[in-house]
Amino acid sequence: MNDKRNEERQAGGPPRNSTRRYRGLFSRFFTEKSGSSAIEFSLLAIPFFVIVFASLETFAAFTGEQLLANATDTMARKIRTGEITFGLGRTTDKSEAEFRQLFCNEISIMMTCNADEVNKANKLFIDVRSFADFSKIPTSVPRKGNVPDGDLDTAGFKYAPGGPTTVNIVRAYYRWSVTADLVRPYITNLRPAGSSMPNDYLMVATAAFKNENF
Repeated sequence: MNDKRNEERQAGGPPRNSTRRYRGLFSRFFTEKSGSSAIEFSLLAIPFFVIVFASLETFAAFTGEQLLANATDTMARKIRTGEITFGLGRTTDKSEAEFRQLFCNEISIMMTCNADEVNKANKLFIDVRSFADFSKIPTSVPRKGNVPDGDLDTAGFKYAPGGPTTVNIVRAYYRWSVTADLVRPYITNLRPAGSSMPNDYLMVATAAFKNENF
């Protein structure tokens, strides 16, 4: 056996195991797929994370809108029951800044209001008014230029809740900034002045009620 291998070596031919080893190396090279997962992940990672982020932002926006609605109902109930009054000379009287601070406390889980926001509306806009009867209450979102995605028209907003047995409305609007380009065209409905396209999502919550005889 050894004599035969020596003869092959002397003849200049490679040993059979060496040929087999080279063949196995090339076959493994062409069939090796351990790096394909890394390549596929690198190609799909960016669009995958964009979609995940867009989904999370959409969820956060709709959750924030529900939080705004709950805060509106809570503050409306306090006005209806006389827990919050205005201009009646009672200890329950609240100024506009105090009312806005109380409203901000209700939404502070997701939407915080700094001191500037409490004194001057920038993202959170609140309209509290009394009316002669329910038929006089506005039913549409006030928009500048009367266009569907126009900026919010706050010219008629007031803080003037009525006294006992009066008809009142509490309307709250919040300008939610959308950062994900993927969902911006689908959920934005507010085009700020000077902008050619909607950039923000306008959250809207309304409560109409008649005050109790407190």
